[in-house]
This record gives sequence, C-alpha cells and structure tokens, in this order.
Amino acid sequence: MSNEILILIGGIHSLSFVIFHILFWKIFDWKRDLERISKVNKAILQILNLRLIFVFFFTALLCIFYSHDLLTTSIGRVFLLGGFLFWFGRAIEQVIFFGIKSLKSNLMTIIFLIGAALFLIPLLG
Repeated sequence: MSNEILILIGGIHSLSFVIFHILFWKIFDWKRDLERISKVNKAILQILNLRLIFVFFFTALLCIFYSHDLLTTSIGRVFLLGGFLFWFGRAIEQVIFFGIKSLKSNLMTIIFLIGAALFLIPLLG
C-alpha cells in the first residue's frame, strides 16, 4: 500500500473522529451529565470538544487533499510527525486514565494506535 493511500486512510480516520466527537453530547448524555459540574468546567469541556472537532476536520482535509505535499515537504513531514505524536500520546493516555480491564477501552487504544501508525509509516517510508 502506498504512503499516499495510508495518509488518505489517516484522513478518513480523522473524519471518523469528527463524527464521534459531534455525537459526544448524545452518546455521553452531556445535557444531563454536565449539569453536575461547575458552569466553567462545563464550558471548558464543551469548548475543548469543539476545538478537537475542528482539529480532526482540518487534519482530514490536509490528509485527503494534500497527501503528496505531506510526504514531500518539510512542513508536511513535521505535520505527519505531529499526527503520530498526537495519536500515540492519546493511546498512552487511554491506558493511564481508563486502564486495560475494559474491552471498550482496549478497542479505543487499538484505534488510537492505528491512527499513530497511519501517520508514522508514511513518515518512515
């Protein structure tokens, strides 16, 4: 599989997280659940989620429409490194904060490691 295809798949991976994070309000019943925390923390949590949606969408656009540039330019390669570090760090945080006893948590860790690989493999190739 070519490196450009791996980057394209990385873009689709990022788009899937756009959808997942858009659904957070419903999946995690935030309308009710966030009422139990302070107004400031409620706002911060939702703003962080909205900014993550933007980052995932922007990453997807770059991966889908500029995969060649990501492979062939210095800034593109730095971006790929950043994508790898983001997903690898997220996998480590998953284990630290959620542990390894839950099947759902382990599946999420694997999904995050797949994201890390989608950015690292083209960088090494």
